[in-house]
Amino acid sequence: MRMDLLSRAAGASALRRIVGLVLLMGLSVSGLRLLAANRAAPAIKTGASVSVTAVTVKPSDVPVGVATEGHVQALQSVTIRTQVPGQIQTLSFREGQQVAAGQQIAQIDPRPLQAVVDQDQATLDRDAANLANAQLDLARYVSLVGKGLVSAQQVATQRAQVSQLRATIRADQAVLNRDQIQIGYTSVRSPIGGIAGLRFVDAGNVVSPSDPNGLVVVTQIEPIALLFAVPQAELPRLQNAIAGYGLAGIRVEAWTAQNDQLLDVGALAVVNNQVDAASGTVMLKALLPNAHHLLWPGQFVNVRMITQTVHGGLTVPLTAIQQGTKGAFVWRVEHDGKALMQDIATASSQGGQALVTAGLSAGDVVVTDGQYGLVSGRKVQVMPMGSPGLRNTGTGELGISP
Repeated sequence: MRMDLLSRAAGASALRRIVGLVLLMGLSVSGLRLLAANRAAPAIKTGASVSVTAVTVKPSDVPVGVATEGHVQALQSVTIRTQVPGQIQTLSFREGQQVAAGQQIAQIDPRPLQAVVDQDQATLDRDAANLANAQLDLARYVSLVGKGLVSAQQVATQRAQVSQLRATIRADQAVLNRDQIQIGYTSVRSPIGGIAGLRFVDAGNVVSPSDPNGLVVVTQIEPIALLFAVPQAELPRLQNAIAGYGLAGIRVEAWTAQNDQLLDVGALAVVNNQVDAASGTVMLKALLPNAHHLLWPGQFVNVRMITQTVHGGLTVPLTAIQQGTKGAFVWRVEHDGKALMQDIATASSQGGQALVTAGLSAGDVVVTDGQYGLVSGRKVQVMPMGSPGLRNTGTGELGISP
């Protein structure tokens, strides 16, 4: 009996401790919530004006097109190889040098082939002398056949001999021509103009046409090709632009990866004849003059292809455009200094600007920064661009652009 009473007393004590801990935790949570509430950012007063930055919408000529990525490709690239075996006497270029079409790259030792040419010439001269002698014999036989001193069979045989020697002469001449061409190959020349790369052999080495690397690679970079892909949905607009302006009328720009420098401007050259089914894109090629050599084969660049220019188009900075339940909108500043929400429609964006097709007119003033806390009818104070302390859409923090 006594043990039962002690057990009940211990259970009651434990229950009281549990209840106390629960109450203590509840008080702690309430205190933390109160502290957080006291530390919350102060609400913007309803009657106070909101500091913003804004721009005035102005009409201008707006280029419309496609922005994508592409890679630079050499228009031509040739591996220079020797066409005859032999020892390299001299290399006539420097690595990285601009070489012209037809410029000598290397000289192969011509002496072995020169000896073959000399032998061909001697064979030709010998057979030419035999032909001359055969022709004289034929002339004598023809004059004697009427006197019965030479038979007609001898004349016919001599004629065949002359014809045979003439054929031999032509064969000798062909062999001589072939070997003269071969000796011409000992002067290795570049078939195109371009930049010489790193050399693969040095002077003194014995080379042959079967060498896998050749002597050097020459790459043409003026003009240079730019390959890039566009979505198949852009094809109708692109084809309409080509029909109106031609391929040469489609402007293509190459920009750095940071879009902070225009590298070169060229024109569209080729639209590939099929759409890549895997990616849903079509490959295009543009040609750029590359006079300053800012583009290099294998380089990746940002590409802007201009298919149309909208005259008198209205643009706003992308930072001015917000997204709501009904779509895109901007905050328009009225003449009385109040901000009103204005729904807009856009066609394309490029260079941080969006082309507006509906909702705005020239001369409208739209908010570009400080949209946080704005409601229709709220007074705004337009500040200079880059002013600190502006509240931005969707943050509630100071000085953070959306």
